[in-house]
Amino acid sequence: MTLKPSTALRAALLAAALTGTASTLTGCIPLALGGAVVGASVFVDRRSSGTQLDDQTIAIKTQLQIAKQLGDNARVSAVSYNYRVLLTGDVPTQAAKDQATAIAQGIEKVKSVVNQLEVGPVEPFEGRSNDAWLSSKVRTALLATKNVPSGAIVTTVNRSVVYMLGMVTQEEGDIAAQAAANVGGIVKVVKMFTYISREEAIRLSGAATTSAPNSGGSTTPAGPAPIENGGDTMQAIPVK
Repeated sequence: MTLKPSTALRAALLAAALTGTASTLTGCIPLALGGAVVGASVFVDRRSSGTQLDDQTIAIKTQLQIAKQLGDNARVSAVSYNYRVLLTGDVPTQAAKDQATAIAQGIEKVKSVVNQLEVGPVEPFEGRSNDAWLSSKVRTALLATKNVPSGAIVTTVNRSVVYMLGMVTQEEGDIAAQAAANVGGIVKVVKMFTYISREEAIRLSGAATTSAPNSGGSTTPAGPAPIENGGDTMQAIPVK
């Protein structure tokens, strides 16, 4: 039986809500990482619950609308953070890429769109499987790295490039990006953070955080991936 778009949306939202609930429950339990106890604030999403739900709804609606209008020749993933949508994946033509941007911009509550779609054939299944594996490795690295508010950072991996969104301090963002860059197989890190003050980070996390220049997790220092900084317009940093 084929689900109607509205039914599919409700089902997807329910699954997302259940996943979010599980993450919230996990965040209430302090963990011992690297020999130190990490407080629950590390796992707190700094967005309000209403904004989190809005972002989930935006991402689902965007993907459904793009899939409906572009068809099987496109593979598009949408991530929304604070009403800012990131599009990754593959589309057959530049016109399809532009159309995807227009569709995302037309979704209710969307404030801006960053289109990182590749024009060309859809990535093979093997590549997508590798991206999923790399995504899990990046999440594990962030969880294992001291002074990284993993609950406040959203990541997605496409063609071995990791995109990082979230509300973080400059120091938190730098440490998180370096941890992701050190994951084997990642070829580039793109930072799309919204930077906030330490005081704001403490307020949004609901608990004091400690700041230290060094990571407490295990990393691979040799050959890290290049890091880019991304604002409303993407800023590319040349690879040395």
